[in-house]
Amino acid sequence: METEAIAARVAPVLAELGLECLGVEWNASAGGGLLRVYIDRPAAAAGGADAVGVDDCEAASREISALLDVDDPIPARYTLEVSSPGLERPLFSAAQFARFIGAEAKVTLKLPRDGRRRLRGTIAEVDGSRVGMDVDGVRVEVMDGEIESAHLVPDWAALGYAPKPRPGKGAKGSPKARRR
Repeated sequence: METEAIAARVAPVLAELGLECLGVEWNASAGGGLLRVYIDRPAAAAGGADAVGVDDCEAASREISALLDVDDPIPARYTLEVSSPGLERPLFSAAQFARFIGAEAKVTLKLPRDGRRRLRGTIAEVDGSRVGMDVDGVRVEVMDGEIESAHLVPDWAALGYAPKPRPGKGAKGSPKARRR
């Protein structure tokens, strides 16, 4: 399944709706497969507040479905799913990494490097198709083509979802910490 070709084919249809195609995933299964198309608004990708909603996904799904019915690029049965990027935004290209310099990301490489396929670190720089990340205090550089999959790691504390420390559990300034 050539997901890049499908992404290129649906991009103009999405642009007419004021949306952009972030990328396409294909998950094969015995009874067919799942074609997932990630969409966003160009303004939202640049930090705007106008994020993709359910109505956008429905409109995009109708248009993409009609296009794929005519082109028929997938010979097997499949389910089409159109999705916003969500909190764990997938990253499909070096240009998308560049939008999130300073953010934390998880990357799975196509082939192991130094015995590792999975990396987690801060996106430090992007130069063309090269992505530089700080992983465990070491700068790791990977080429766009070496990446199997990647996504942002949400900052749960900044979103207000991190667990709060419980008083009395040895925290500095708690009654237990002061007793000696």
